[in-house]
Amino acid sequence: MNMEARVGVVVEGGQRALNSAHGAVVDAGARKFLQQQQQQQHEHSSKQGLNPQIGTVQQLLAGGIAGAFSKTCTAPLARLTILFQVQGMQSDVSALSKASIWREASRIINEEGFKAFWKGNLVTIAHRLPYTAVNFYAYERYKSFLQSTLCLENQRGKAGADLGVHFVGGGLAGMTAASATYPLDLVRTRLAAQGVGPSIAISFSVYESLRSYWQLQRPDDSTIMVSLACGSLSGIASSTATFPIDLVRRRMQLEGAAGQARVYKTGLAGTFRHIIHSEGLRGLYRGILPEYYKVVPGVGIVFMTYETLKMLLSSIPTGY
Repeated sequence: MNMEARVGVVVEGGQRALNSAHGAVVDAGARKFLQQQQQQQHEHSSKQGLNPQIGTVQQLLAGGIAGAFSKTCTAPLARLTILFQVQGMQSDVSALSKASIWREASRIINEEGFKAFWKGNLVTIAHRLPYTAVNFYAYERYKSFLQSTLCLENQRGKAGADLGVHFVGGGLAGMTAASATYPLDLVRTRLAAQGVGPSIAISFSVYESLRSYWQLQRPDDSTIMVSLACGSLSGIASSTATFPIDLVRRRMQLEGAAGQARVYKTGLAGTFRHIIHSEGLRGLYRGILPEYYKVVPGVGIVFMTYETLKMLLSSIPTGY
């Protein structure tokens, strides 16, 4: 009996050891499988968070609200930018040399009150809301179309291919939005096609490139803050590149107003030459500082609000 008991103890202990070893192997395999599943879910949710899929109505709503909100926040700086751009049309050289952002802002407050900075803002929003709605929606559609048509679905992440798609898609989206909302703001958009296409193309391509690079280097950073920072930098890039043509366009639109004599009679190229001859190269960038003050928060707010609303609206079921 003692021998049988000892044999039973040995057999039972060996069985327990085998069971423990088997359980450890199973547990290790299960843990590895769960870790892989969690990692895949994290990557999937991250991708969805960075580029959530929403319906047409939600996408138009997100773009429209983003544009209206940004325009309202930066309305005072937008008015100061316009004032500086048209100052070169004055014949008083001394007035040009004394101009400053603070002096112009103080003059507006003293003469018209603080609310004057938002004068006509409702009219601006009536134009900006549909414009940015169409702009963002068209950009997403053009981007998807170009990626599928050029067979770039498997090449995402390649800087050259992505930059080209974002640039072309942004340019087409800008021209589409300007054409769609043209009747809403005929005077201001009379020559818009000459400037809005390149501006939006640069803005979208710089934004997408910076955001992609940022997310590769720092994937755990807040999507909202990344959109805000990259949007601000893209606004600086697009404004620097297209500010001269915007200045020329605005002066050509406003000349002859209030009975003033027409100055720019030779078209776009002639207007460029006239400004450079009378004011120097610096004249093409008159008002660039308030423009920067406007676009740094303005474009950043647009992209931040748009990406935030996309994430919020992506959780709402839609049949559109």
